[in-house]
Amino acid sequence: MSIPKAELHLHIEGTLEPELAFALAARNGIELPYATTGELRRAYSFSDLQSFLDLYYALMAVLRTEQDFADLADAYLARAAEQGVRHAEIFFDPQAHTVRGIGIGTVIEGLARALDSSEERHGISTRLIMCFLRDESAESAMEIFEAARPFFGRISAVGLDSAEVGNPPSKFREVYAAAAEAGLHRVAHAGEEGPPAYIWEALDLLGVERVDHGIRCMEDPALVERLVRDQVPLTVCPLSNVRLRCVDTLAEHPLPAMLDAGLLVTVNSDDPAYFGGYAGDNFDAVRDALPLDADALRTLARNSFRAAFLDDAVREAYLAEVEAYDFG
Repeated sequence: MSIPKAELHLHIEGTLEPELAFALAARNGIELPYATTGELRRAYSFSDLQSFLDLYYALMAVLRTEQDFADLADAYLARAAEQGVRHAEIFFDPQAHTVRGIGIGTVIEGLARALDSSEERHGISTRLIMCFLRDESAESAMEIFEAARPFFGRISAVGLDSAEVGNPPSKFREVYAAAAEAGLHRVAHAGEEGPPAYIWEALDLLGVERVDHGIRCMEDPALVERLVRDQVPLTVCPLSNVRLRCVDTLAEHPLPAMLDAGLLVTVNSDDPAYFGGYAGDNFDAVRDALPLDADALRTLARNSFRAAFLDDAVREAYLAEVEAYDFG
């Protein structure tokens, strides 16, 4: 679906399609443990979040140079533009690269090559969100935060991702306080596989302005009431939720109930190369599987710009595009 939308939950490393993975592997002299792109794509079958992360991190070995990161981001932006994305706030995982000996500057400057020309080439405005790996130590998060200081002009926000269970947001209170002091926006994954208590922690201890995923909030009426009252955005990823077995089938997804409750929910692709669809594909999927009419789909698109880190004038211009969209 090409309705104008913002994508607010997108891991750039999760846009690595098998064809590009093989191309970068060849460029960098890396041998992948798969004979063909088809064999690799068949490996994109997961039983839970950890089974996905194992492959996700293994394939990052092909990302070595600034040009690799630029090519990765440019390929995503081209696909996103075809699916109606007008603004993208893109996650990246520096610790997953620095542990391999790739400098944080290589990662950021490479991504910036593509992002800096995105509006001209693809019609997409962008922001960059630096995520901490929650299954690494709090000390490691602070170290990467300090290493990124020279690049804060290119980074709009910090986030928190990777294996959720057993790694509560409270673990990262100190680095989030430092991010707030530095004037960065704050978001965090919470309530995907982890319990509603993790969402409370993200709000109260990390001071997040947006919750990534957040679907398990529906288990806690008091939490839903708070999220509705404060209009805290939730960046929901329907196809991801099904592929990682957080929801059994798309028809059972809580998205309609979340909208009915008054939550400010958005629809995003998460790791689209692995989960079967980009932003527009997720809109198509929920339209087909759930009781969502054109008004609901327009609300989801409208919410995406309301939840974005945009100047008011830019936001209003994008919202006008949403209102003008003809479903045909």
